[in-house]
Amino acid sequence: MTANRLSNDLLEQFRRKYLWWTPVDGHPFSEDRVIAQTMNLGTYDDILLLEKAVGQAHLVEIMRGAEPGWLNDRSWVFWRGRLTLATGMAIPDKAPRRGFYAAV
Repeated sequence: MTANRLSNDLLEQFRRKYLWWTPVDGHPFSEDRVIAQTMNLGTYDDILLLEKAVGQAHLVEIMRGAEPGWLNDRSWVFWRGRLTLATGMAIPDKAPRRGFYAAV
């Protein structure tokens, strides 16, 4: 396992546990999506395993690149506090959200 990447086994374990639906486009979920979903729904043991596997700086990058709906407000506040304190890196105050009037 290289820095900032999950092993294939761990990635598949989290994917099966936290992404139980079929992707709309038929392509496999990205590693970032699996990590974000684990951040959103993961048990504390899985959170610790995730932090150790990919590192806190990479989790900050996942948050910065998160798409709307990847992290709920509660998880965003938890991770923002945890990662800002641990890394000193800036993370937006609020998770990205979809709007009713998206660009046409």
